[in-house]
Amino acid sequence: MGPVLAGVLQLLALTGALALAYLPLGTYMAKVYSSDRHWRVEKWIYKGIGADPDAGMRWPAYLRGVLAFSAVGVLFLYLLQRLQGVLPGSLGFRSIDPDQAFNTAASFVTNTNWQSYYGEQAMGHVVQTAGLAVQNFVSAAVGIAVAVALVRGFARSRTGELGNFWSDMVRGVVRVLLPGALVAAVVLVACGAIQNFSGIHEVGQFMGGHQQWNGGAVASQEAIKELGTNGGGYFNANSAHPFENPTPFTNLFEIFLLLVIPFALTRTFGIMVGSVRQGYAILATMATIWVGFVALMMWTEFAHHGPALQLAGGAMEGKETRFGVGASSIFAVSTTLTSTGAVDSFHSSFTGLGGGITLLGMMLGEIAPGGTGSGLYGMLVMAVIAVFIAGLMVGRTPEYLGKKIGTREIKLAACYLLVTPALVLVFTALAMALPTPGHSMANGGAHGFSEILYAYTSGANNNGSAFAGLNADTRWFNTTIGLAMVLGRFLPMVFVLALAGSLAGQRPVPVTAGTLRTEKPLFTALLVGAILIITGLTYFPALALGPLAEGLAS
Repeated sequence: MGPVLAGVLQLLALTGALALAYLPLGTYMAKVYSSDRHWRVEKWIYKGIGADPDAGMRWPAYLRGVLAFSAVGVLFLYLLQRLQGVLPGSLGFRSIDPDQAFNTAASFVTNTNWQSYYGEQAMGHVVQTAGLAVQNFVSAAVGIAVAVALVRGFARSRTGELGNFWSDMVRGVVRVLLPGALVAAVVLVACGAIQNFSGIHEVGQFMGGHQQWNGGAVASQEAIKELGTNGGGYFNANSAHPFENPTPFTNLFEIFLLLVIPFALTRTFGIMVGSVRQGYAILATMATIWVGFVALMMWTEFAHHGPALQLAGGAMEGKETRFGVGASSIFAVSTTLTSTGAVDSFHSSFTGLGGGITLLGMMLGEIAPGGTGSGLYGMLVMAVIAVFIAGLMVGRTPEYLGKKIGTREIKLAACYLLVTPALVLVFTALAMALPTPGHSMANGGAHGFSEILYAYTSGANNNGSAFAGLNADTRWFNTTIGLAMVLGRFLPMVFVLALAGSLAGQRPVPVTAGTLRTEKPLFTALLVGAILIITGLTYFPALALGPLAEGLAS
């Protein structure tokens, strides 16, 4: 079997598995977030945190819950890292420096999981399990909660209430993420991923000396890392490490995990707004972009030049021989089109155009299918923009799901679209203009610029992957990327929840002969076009200076 055929067959198998999970998981999540009943364990949690799960929240109260919970998470994780040196189970590692502790705390609370450190050489068992793994669950649950609040904004009318943040967040953890991660962890352990609390030990000889490895609760963290579209690995090599991702099967299984909830949320959306066909339209948009990017990535990585690459069956630099070009391409596209950031190969070693595809996937806003929750609410904001554009084209007041898209709604959607590119481009410009950040670049020219651009694109879009040639463990990058992660996560949430509140307060608009049918393939095509054109206009100059220049020169 040739490598191209193997890659295509893996893509087909993955698509089939996602299709099988779509209906039951999407329907189940709709029931979770529509139920009025609370499980006993959930009642204990509400009592412990002093929350009333039945109190309706308007969007400012919902936002305060998101921000307060996340701020406490950042503070707790920061202190846990700063005190690591005196905690049990630290494996002898020292406390984390202030700038790196801030960066890591911001990273895991914002569902980014950017890592400017070697996990196996910096974080002990307590920080990994009580700090990082916990945030993998709750940060993902926060994203789903915000998405559900926006869906309720479309589904409800003449009320400002969007549900209850504490109830949505707790249900996301207890009913969705914990059961899924438990099953996934068992599968990973059965397939060879490690799960222990062993200390540091030496194994064999390496370059004339001993090589040291430490164990850890790897399989359990790997499961929620992918299922919650987090991405932070126990080891520096991330999902390229055999302790985290031992076989081609586990590689495909991990890709499945990072895609299954974002795709299934489109059915949850369709059920909650009373039209599953609307969910299918959003699903079709996501799937079209995802499949298109995978095909384009495979083409760039298989379209190799020279006898060495031909013998290798593709551009194999930086890729695991266990997985090959096809599986590595699927993983790279899936992790950058979601907010995962996990890697089973090194994106800096991809071809110039291949690296550009990973960048563009993040620049789209990670909406195809996006992160847990963030992908759905990002796509729905783009749908609002597409409806507005269609309304301008035919001279009609735009409507979406029975709600008028007026001045307030389009301003909020526009602010959502502008904030992340502004963060990416401003921070990239500062890093390139100042002398000190440039010292972290391992490469000059177009590829060196791509390293900087990738870092801030990854941070502001809450992805977490990186071009490995950049040394980001400096005060400048730890601080500025940390700020980009925080602002890139929570400023868009402000606009999303404000939009949800505005929509929930409207009266429903009756469907007429002139209403745009947003469940039809025509709207899907319009939405795909709007996404690509808006992103292209925003980022094309930066892409032209980096990956496009590198790809055309090679």
